[in-house]
Amino acid sequence: MLKLTEINKKLGDFALSGISLSIPEGQYYVLLGRSGAGKTQLLELIAGLEKPDSGTIVLDGEDITHRKIQERKIGIVFQDYAIFPHLTVFGNIAYPLRSRKIDEQTIVKKVSDVARQMNISHLLSRTTENLSGGENQRIALARTLITSPRLLLLDEPLSSLDASLRDEMKRVLRQLNHEGQTIIHVTHDYSDAISLAERVGVIHNGRIIQEGSVDDVFNRPVNRFVARYAGMKNFFRLRVMKEDGVVKAFTSNNLELRIPENGNTGDCLAVMKSRDIKLSHDKPSETGHNIVKGKVDEIIRSEYGMEISVSAGDLFHTEISGREFKELGIKEKDEVWMCFPPEVIIILGTGQAD
Repeated sequence: MLKLTEINKKLGDFALSGISLSIPEGQYYVLLGRSGAGKTQLLELIAGLEKPDSGTIVLDGEDITHRKIQERKIGIVFQDYAIFPHLTVFGNIAYPLRSRKIDEQTIVKKVSDVARQMNISHLLSRTTENLSGGENQRIALARTLITSPRLLLLDEPLSSLDASLRDEMKRVLRQLNHEGQTIIHVTHDYSDAISLAERVGVIHNGRIIQEGSVDDVFNRPVNRFVARYAGMKNFFRLRVMKEDGVVKAFTSNNLELRIPENGNTGDCLAVMKSRDIKLSHDKPSETGHNIVKGKVDEIIRSEYGMEISVSAGDLFHTEISGREFKELGIKEKDEVWMCFPPEVIIILGTGQAD
């Protein structure tokens, strides 16, 4: 298990601050954040390329905070792969073992085994020129795995691959994890976390602002920043009050919404997923739901189907499948009804807006 406790590191004008994490053996952990958030810097501290100013790094019960990189049993695959152009594929994969003076017979067996695992046995005698991004990614991964790392660190491993190669590499990474490999994968891509992670952390300005299971983080974001990462586009400032024991909530455009009752009143931020809003031409009959009439402002294609923006004083972003869109026959400027239950609205305090 990896345990980070109160890691701090000043890097020019930027700093990693108060980073604490516990990652059990065999877990696939995704650290999600924008460029410049501190993802790569944290990986370099774990790998031993940098030393923290304070805090501890413990792996399998041993304090490795000040150990050299070669003594940590940690492998790291960089975003640019760091392939050696003057070596063959075999030479690249064998490099870490040859640098440790391992005998050639053992090297040949280990390279053969890991190349088979990465499905690149047919490339071993080739030079690295003219290989695809996916092939170079597998070579870099094989070169790291040949050292049998206790922990595998991946720095944006899918960012330079096209869609088909991304899916193929995700299958490889899932299989590695299923075989017991502990993985920390840093990325800016929300979809990587959804499809790979058991747990996810969101890092922003050098701090981990939310950490937990994928469902916890993306269904219960702690602030607007995390909600945006979770793909949420509906944000409404609300004024919440209680009259005669009844909770009422109004947007800045005085649209009244039913919200989950949590006993709080005053100003807050409401967040909602686009797919939780149902559209219809006829007024819905559901009782206890929010029923809002609006006009279709814009229709654009999305990964899921169609994203439909509806103006009802406030602008709502809805998302429906291509089949639903075809059945409804919705066009821009159409009047439509929106329906969503109170429980799909996530209420954040005003201090959680950013």
